[in-house]
Amino acid sequence: MPTDQTLVDRPRPLVERRDYSLTGPSAALAIERGLASAEWYHSEVPRKVMKGLMQRRDGPAIRDTLIWLGLLVLTAAGGIYFWGNWWCVPFWAVYGVLYGSACDSRWHECGHGTAFRTPWMNDVVYQIASFMVMRNPVSWRWSHARHHTDTIIVGRDAEIAFMHPASILLNILHFIGIVDIWQWMKVLVRNAAGILTPDERNYIPEAEVGKAIFWARVHVAIYAVTLIAAVAWQSFIPVMLIGGPRIYGAWHMFMTGMIQHGGLAEDVLDHRLNSRTCLMNPVSRFIYWNMNYHVEHHMFPMVPYHALPRLHEVIKADLPAPTRSIPAAFAEMVPAILRQRREKGYFLKKTLPPTARPYREELHQTIPDRDGLKE
Repeated sequence: MPTDQTLVDRPRPLVERRDYSLTGPSAALAIERGLASAEWYHSEVPRKVMKGLMQRRDGPAIRDTLIWLGLLVLTAAGGIYFWGNWWCVPFWAVYGVLYGSACDSRWHECGHGTAFRTPWMNDVVYQIASFMVMRNPVSWRWSHARHHTDTIIVGRDAEIAFMHPASILLNILHFIGIVDIWQWMKVLVRNAAGILTPDERNYIPEAEVGKAIFWARVHVAIYAVTLIAAVAWQSFIPVMLIGGPRIYGAWHMFMTGMIQHGGLAEDVLDHRLNSRTCLMNPVSRFIYWNMNYHVEHHMFPMVPYHALPRLHEVIKADLPAPTRSIPAAFAEMVPAILRQRREKGYFLKKTLPPTARPYREELHQTIPDRDGLKE
């Protein structure tokens, strides 16, 4: 299998799209191959060190949440105060990212139950952030649990962002949120009507279905009230405050989310092959809540976000070198994604340091050609 990072010069037809559904042939094949609920590779960490890293604390998350909410209030107030002239633009721009992007990492960490030590604090922030990111808080809790159990395993993982061959136009449109907000609003409305897809029922326990429907109805009702208020007051401000930031402020969420797994391997049991750690500036790390340490997070998902930099220092000798910046991550990811559109099975394989144990990739190398891809 080719492992260099150059693009193929001659034009080649796109590979046929794989079956990414959770109830189709790929799902059965993943189970047959031993890829479902399998044992993953983990870097070695002394038990005492890991116990310290997994220690949950309220302090860091309370501090960061108060800063987040305080900035939301201040920027919203500035946007409203200066409404009608250009001075409102920077306030809404910052508010949009704090709402439409920072909500994603808060949803994520509180969903793991690791951000705060106190359970109800995780639950409150999780519910708020789930609403802001337009995700059903029940179905996405179970979807994300599956994502960690079967990370980028085709037919099992419901959160694979780049489905081969990846649509370049669709991924560009995600940066302005229009397509994304339409897709997720349809999901919420469908769930509110009591309809769950076969894929959703594949990972949501039957006992949780009623809760998923209830929370979808709550979310849809809030959005409906927001639109009614905008019409009644003849003002666009309600939409700028609620829902709208999911369009104009989601660009940072997609920028950082794309590099988590983009261009890397499918159907492997080693997070060093399918996840990317990327060093980022302090502002992006605050918005992203340290999820840039993504290999570390997937190896040890119960380590709180504030301890991930320390975890990185502990295991970095067993990991490929982190990408040095967001632009550098895109520079290595984009050519790999373009190549994946034309070359079946290609993925960007990063070099391990001499101190690391070898990649666990034997399953990937022995997978038979039965997934519907064309040569």
